[in-house]
Amino acid sequence: MALITETSLRAQLAKGIPNPFLIIEGDKLTPAAADFLKSRGIAIQKSSAKTPIVLADIKSDSNRLIPVGVSNRHIHLSKEHVDALFGTGYALTVLRELSQPGQFAAKETVTLIGPKGIIQNVRILGPSRGASQVEISRTDSYTLGIQPAVRLSGDILGTSGITVAGPSGAVVLKEGLIVAKNHVHMSVAEAARYQVAPGDRMILSTMGDRPLIYADVVVRVNERFSLDFHIDTDEANAAGLHTGDSVQVIGKNGIITDSVGG
Repeated sequence: MALITETSLRAQLAKGIPNPFLIIEGDKLTPAAADFLKSRGIAIQKSSAKTPIVLADIKSDSNRLIPVGVSNRHIHLSKEHVDALFGTGYALTVLRELSQPGQFAAKETVTLIGPKGIIQNVRILGPSRGASQVEISRTDSYTLGIQPAVRLSGDILGTSGITVAGPSGAVVLKEGLIVAKNHVHMSVAEAARYQVAPGDRMILSTMGDRPLIYADVVVRVNERFSLDFHIDTDEANAAGLHTGDSVQVIGKNGIITDSVGG
């Protein structure tokens, strides 16, 4: 599933928006996005996810572009640690929904405490997980005085620890502090559309004033996922990217493919 917004559509204007604009079953088109397409005379065509589109020609703009989601520092907490930081039985408050279905940014924040410094107002993302995990940028790591490993979300075995403080207490995580490796979320139908499998490495290129290639972007596939390229603020700033921008697919698994050439 993909969340299609007016911002993501505007990012496609330079390359051209296909007409009709294809909506796969499960995709969500915001009202503003629908009005944007209508104002430009672009028809909306719906397709069943049960018959996913196979890329006979990946040169099609709609099959070369992936929306960007820039992720600021944040923390995922286990229920045990929510209780320790905010009080027994505490329930996180939804601030806003995230691009991935069922996930949300909470109103609550915590403070990270490292050997050299602290970072306040770190947003909690919900719902609670089985194990707590903190995702920061490399720049943040210099502030804290810790150099965490670059890992995919969920792969925290043997990673750095960190102290986390909340209004009702503090917890010392023995592991769980990472710099998140960039990755793409896709539904099963979207993986078929882009001709990739779980664990594949996509090669993505930016299209702005500061061109940059991401050469090892891990593909993560789940029917509940919505199409999104996740990078941290350091990666986004280096390329001048913002949430809602798009990047181009130019290859996979170490090979720049002829079919996505200019």
